[in-house]
Parts: sequence; structure tokens; C-alpha cells
Amino acid sequence: MASSDLLLPGQPMALPRGPLPKVSEGLYERNGQIRASVVGTPQRDGPTFKIEKQRPHPPAPNSVVLGSVTRLSPSQAILSITVVDGIPLPHGEEFTGVIRSQDVRATEKDKIKLADCFRGGDVVKGIVISLGDARSYYVTTARNDLGVIFATSESGATMQPVSWQEMRCPKTGKLEKRKCAKPEGL
Repeated sequence: MASSDLLLPGQPMALPRGPLPKVSEGLYERNGQIRASVVGTPQRDGPTFKIEKQRPHPPAPNSVVLGSVTRLSPSQAILSITVVDGIPLPHGEEFTGVIRSQDVRATEKDKIKLADCFRGGDVVKGIVISLGDARSYYVTTARNDLGVIFATSESGATMQPVSWQEMRCPKTGKLEKRKCAKPEGL
């Protein structure tokens, strides 16, 4: 693991050769291993390593957000936004996002049925396109890398994407329609 890799709390840091380095904020030493105490990337400052804690911030235009679908109507899906630009929000400080039917995909906007794109509980990756009204942010999934990243089937299994518009239940083999995000790295 390079020192530029993101670490999660409790995850060990790859150590450079030589004596055990000094640790500062965001890291701790236990049984000869240096572990992260916060989410972040280790940084070296001479003989000392640290992880600066990233502060959560409200969504802004072009922020990448993750949220779960809480409500569906024929014209829009309502999200509970819990991650903004890769930084989780504190519990209870979620924001509300709205995906309008015209913001689901870039083409054939008039043929979209939201019930074929999202279901309640789906985790969606999107980009904030505007601040919307006083209570919510407008979010789009109109790119290949945006859309549903996690969904549970009717039988309770975690579904796997098979195309940009379908996911398969590994238990039953049944296909369900979703607006899938292209997996990272493909």
C-alpha cells in the first residue's frame, strides 16, 4: 500500500523500511502496527505521519453525492444524501436530494419511468446540479458512472449489475430494472 492510499479507521498503514515512524493526528500505534483512527490519506512530514481529518460540508453544484432513495413519484425520486464528495455526513445531518425524471439520463428523457430506474432503499451516486429549493438539492444521474450502485432484490439479496439498465438477484436469478452506474475501473 502506498502512502497515498485512502485508509479507513482501524486499517493498518503500510510502513516504510526502517524504524517505526512517529505518529500524529489521525493515526495510532498498536502492537507494532500503525493504524488509522479517521478516514483519510496518510501524509508524511519528516519522520512523522498524520492523517488530517476531513470536515464534512454541504452539497454544492458539481458535488458527487451518495444517498438512498426514500420516496418515489412518477416525476421524481427523493434521496437522503449521506455522503458529499467522499466525506460521510454526521448521523442525523443528512440532506435531501431530488432526481427529476428529466435528470435520470442524457437521452430519451421523455420515455423515462422512474419506477424502472430506482426503488426505495437503492443507494444512488449522483452529481448536484443546483441548489433547488430551500429544502432540497437537484441531483442528476445522466452520466454512465452515475446511478444505482447498491440495490437489494425482493428476496433480500444484494443485486449485481448486468447492464446499464438491469440488475440480477444472485439468489433467484430474476432481473430487475434499474439505472445502474457503470462500476469504477471498467
